[in-house]
Amino acid sequence: MGVGHGHGHGQGAAQGHAGGRHRWRLGLSFGLVGSFFGVELVTGLWSGSLALLSDAGHMAADVVALGAALAATRIATMKDRTGRKTFGSYRAEVFASGLTVLLMLGAGAYVAIEGLRRIGQSVELESGAVMVVGTIGLLINIAALMLLRGGAGESLNVKGAYLEVVADTVGSVGVIAAGLMVALTGSVWWDTGIALAIAAFVVVRAVMLGREVLTVLGQHAPAGMDPAEVEATLIGVDGVDEVHDLHLWTLTSGMNVATAHLVAAPGSSPAVLVAARAALRDRYGVEHATLQVESDATACTELSW
Repeated sequence: MGVGHGHGHGQGAAQGHAGGRHRWRLGLSFGLVGSFFGVELVTGLWSGSLALLSDAGHMAADVVALGAALAATRIATMKDRTGRKTFGSYRAEVFASGLTVLLMLGAGAYVAIEGLRRIGQSVELESGAVMVVGTIGLLINIAALMLLRGGAGESLNVKGAYLEVVADTVGSVGVIAAGLMVALTGSVWWDTGIALAIAAFVVVRAVMLGREVLTVLGQHAPAGMDPAEVEATLIGVDGVDEVHDLHLWTLTSGMNVATAHLVAAPGSSPAVLVAARAALRDRYGVEHATLQVESDATACTELSW
């Protein structure tokens, strides 16, 4: 019997994980968005624009989400001093993404409720100020999007922050459109209607991100990785007759993990482990694989759960 695994522990793993590589993007975006949030909130309250207030709410969620993402990447790279976190603290990034989902849902719900409450009410709106602040907010959001886009495809943590800023960018466009339409028509219904549309967009994006977060927390097989195909790949390794108890899951973005029992002929060389680990790494990107080789298929009993 033998055990094979990837030795990606300690500082080397910390430095190589996806969220840590893009921490600087989160930091710069946090500074940009945080510096403008106060201006937008004050202007929204003064102007009476629900669209601008909704955008300020999204921007507040941005600030919290980016701050949580930054904290999560820091926690994920901290060395475990308890000896109990055998997989490290990488899941902190997934929890940060979950917080982003809750913030987006909360912001969307607030705007929807406030928009419905305003129906039938007379509201004074300073459309000029709304358009000016909306334009500045749009430029800041575009800058943050350009920063975060480079890491959104690799890290669920960065993707959560990116989608939050995407929603806020749409909100800024909506703010400008609301201010323009109110100025042209004199009807504040445009402000309420656009705010409700922004809320719907935010909720949809939040649900999409939430599904990805739950997939990771539920320890489902990574996206694009079919367990049956992985099993067939391992059986195709020279010397492997059967594969039992195969498990595949994602620890955090860019870190997929696998465990399996390989049934091989008695006296099989250690090359079976090496070849199986190489197949998982090269074909599926699984660098941490714990594999157990058995010579007797009956020795692999099924678990009660």
